[in-house]
Amino acid sequence: MRWSQWYIPTLKEAPGDAEVISHKLLLRAGMIRKLTAGIYTWLPLGLRTLRKTAAIVREEMDRAGAQEILMPSVQPADLWRESGRWKKYGKELLRFRDRHDRDYCLGPTHEEVVTDLLRGEVRSYRQLPLNVYQIQTKFRDEIRPRFGLMRGREFLMKDAYSFDKDDAGADESYRKMFAAYKRIFSRMGLKFRPVEADSGSIGGNFSHEFMVLAEAGEDTIAFCNHCEWASNVERAAVRADTPAAPAECPAAETVSTPGQHTIEEVCAFLRTSAEKLIKTLLFSADGKPVAVLLRGDRELNEIKLKNLLDADDIVFASPEQVQAWTGAAVGFAGPVGLKDHCPEIRLVADLELKNSSDMIAGANKDDAHLAHVCLARDLAAEPEWADLRLITAEDACPRCGGSIGLARGIEVGHVFKLGTKYSEAMNAVFLDEQGQEKVMIMGCYGIGVSRVVASCIEQCHDDNGICFPPALSPFQVMLINLDPKKEESAAKADELCAVLEQNGLDVLLDDREERPGVKFKDADLLGFPCQLIIGGKGLARGIVEAKNRKTGERTELPLEGFAEAFLTWQKSVLDSWA
Repeated sequence: MRWSQWYIPTLKEAPGDAEVISHKLLLRAGMIRKLTAGIYTWLPLGLRTLRKTAAIVREEMDRAGAQEILMPSVQPADLWRESGRWKKYGKELLRFRDRHDRDYCLGPTHEEVVTDLLRGEVRSYRQLPLNVYQIQTKFRDEIRPRFGLMRGREFLMKDAYSFDKDDAGADESYRKMFAAYKRIFSRMGLKFRPVEADSGSIGGNFSHEFMVLAEAGEDTIAFCNHCEWASNVERAAVRADTPAAPAECPAAETVSTPGQHTIEEVCAFLRTSAEKLIKTLLFSADGKPVAVLLRGDRELNEIKLKNLLDADDIVFASPEQVQAWTGAAVGFAGPVGLKDHCPEIRLVADLELKNSSDMIAGANKDDAHLAHVCLARDLAAEPEWADLRLITAEDACPRCGGSIGLARGIEVGHVFKLGTKYSEAMNAVFLDEQGQEKVMIMGCYGIGVSRVVASCIEQCHDDNGICFPPALSPFQVMLINLDPKKEESAAKADELCAVLEQNGLDVLLDDREERPGVKFKDADLLGFPCQLIIGGKGLARGIVEAKNRKTGERTELPLEGFAEAFLTWQKSVLDSWA
């Protein structure tokens, strides 16, 4: 391939609205162009990487026994109403009506469609297990699309769906997909971690996210330094090592705290630490009052709370609701006597407080707090105890007790054990060995193919541009001809290009009439793993200069016996990615 015949509109500077490094570099390298917010056109080089990414996914899905299909992107609302997600999914679901005034949506995912497909086709246990997948464009109407391909509205996704006759079969399907995902991201040359995760709007009772480790990641993952445990912090369980309660605690007493509303203000005023405070957070959960108790220095994990309450809508209580429920202004709520003010309020507390004693909490009076609070003694009724807080780097691993670390990650894949959430709602049943009707057990497995490309660049770049892993690079070799006008140089470049292509390599020949500095900068920007440089001085000496884009190391390859010398050198380039 010749650069002069390709559409590669590189830019010296990234557009001002490009925020993260992958967005900047994809635009500068001429791989994508923005059409509108969250929607991008893939240009030739970007499309080559996208297709190489999809090819690896497709090969490993086929290897794992999944079968490829292609489902419509336009989905009838009736299926979503049947599953119960038409209203529950929210505004990310792009809804519209056809000329007959029938409701449809653009598919963000395909659980309903695939369940509808197979409930009409699969009738016997002999047809199970079954796993089908597709690689298709999805649309989610993000409220604030940002970060280029990382948080777009339109994107390419691989979604697979397994159907089994029992839980044992569903576990085996899940295991196969988990193993396939590990092979996929390993083949791509990415540093990743599978982590325990929340199932979100997809539903289900068990899931793992596959995270590419990168500073630009929107998610934080917790991982053990001693065992293989890792989890998204949204799901990460906190080890419940609660200390024994002190033998005695003075009687609770009211202390004046005029104008001290926040944890920081109360701590400074009473000259104590945040860990001695009980933080009382008030919420409206599906319209019902809820009070959540945490230690003052902890942060609430709202995903854990939502799962505990099994609520669709959880919002902080308004100042008017706080006043009505507690009898005080915002900042003075506390658990002691709270039910006297609001008998219907649901009281839930983090496990870390279970044996707490001699604590400080709001007094449910303006400008007042209670000192010497002991929950076991001072509450008329015991609260619901649950793990409700975010894990911290100071916590112990919930699995082995070892130390943990926190890192940023980008979600590129997600595997779910759905169970019967969709098959039961949509009556996807089969006849078992005894002729009894049973509901199929489902799994769901997604990979954001276009997001993988962005995540790869977030992880694999330097100050000069992209450093593509060999498996995902648009081309494997950038062959730079410094003297394209000279007949000898042009002929030798064509000859070496042919030799490389005969050895099965993808080569882009930079035959442009540009200054060497421009070509070198563009080569580093595009980030192909191998660079070869042909110039008059090198030809006179019988050599070609070679550069490993990742390490920057340079070497000289002889023109005589070039193919063998290059393949030996290329192996060292591949080894640098191992």
